[in-house]
Amino acid sequence: MTTKGIYIYGIVPNFYSTDIFKSFENSGIYAIPFQNISAIVSDRESAHIDYLDRESLGYLLVHHQKTIEELMEKGFNMLIPIQLGTIVNSKEEVIKILANGHDLVIDTLNKIETLTEIDLVVTWADFSNTLIEIGNHPEIIAIRDDILKKTDTLSQIDQIKIGMLVQEKVKEKNTKVETNILDSLSSISLDIKSHEVMNDEMVANSAFLINRNKKEKFEQIIDQLDEEYKGLLNFKLVGPLPCYSFYTIEVKELDQENVAQAKIELGLTIETSDSEIKRAYQEKAKEFHPDANQNNHNKENFNRINKAYHTLLEYSEAERQSSKESLTFKGKQKVNENLILIKIKE
Repeated sequence: MTTKGIYIYGIVPNFYSTDIFKSFENSGIYAIPFQNISAIVSDRESAHIDYLDRESLGYLLVHHQKTIEELMEKGFNMLIPIQLGTIVNSKEEVIKILANGHDLVIDTLNKIETLTEIDLVVTWADFSNTLIEIGNHPEIIAIRDDILKKTDTLSQIDQIKIGMLVQEKVKEKNTKVETNILDSLSSISLDIKSHEVMNDEMVANSAFLINRNKKEKFEQIIDQLDEEYKGLLNFKLVGPLPCYSFYTIEVKELDQENVAQAKIELGLTIETSDSEIKRAYQEKAKEFHPDANQNNHNKENFNRINKAYHTLLEYSEAERQSSKESLTFKGKQKVNENLILIKIKE
């Protein structure tokens, strides 16, 4: 038997007109308000994202992004996306998230009021020709000629050696071109995040945080780069988008058992403050830091206490959020109930 949950797409301020909020209700999407903000949600089968197969995950990703972009097209230009796959059991849990994260949400909404994200993917227009050009690099020709002086044909090992050198030169060329592109766009970008490229044919895969009124200037710079590279590169722009890469909210449940274990790792009692957590971590770090002690287990121990340190800092922040939530919302933390932390995804 499948259980129904509430899927959260993002959070918006409540100052939009009633008509905008009603414009998407026929699609099964609706708003759950709390004070001056609302979560945009839909009812769907409850399933943890980690258990989805590749096809289902791909479908969810497309649906998630398409829904958020459609909401922007309808007029929600101030929208904070929620991490892909965030699903809860009830309306009360949605309100709890909004209450806990209220201050963070308002602060983030103020930051993105005039901002948007543009994603840029750059690929070689004719990669095979690029490979031929790199294959004619003097260093590669010299190695090939040196080998052929000794033998009439290239062995498999020789071919692998040359292939690895070609790949190295491709990466060098891609890095040089990518750096030039990012430098050209940095003057009008408030922040840039580079994502992983799929293959050697892809030169750049980056997200740019810009003011909305800079979109035209951004496109002009892309046109100038296109002229500079004389059609050797393909530039694909996607946007304006919500600020996915810079301001996506993560809802993180903090397991009580993990928190208790983290306190044991740092030798702390039940009640702790940030300063106590930091002091305990620093003492343990001196004891286990690999640079200070060459014991074979020190790296493992250091990583363990480092994880415990960050777990307790997150728990401390979640407690503060929960305290503020209890002042503004009738929901109250139950004994032994896991706390939730609302944060901007790193």
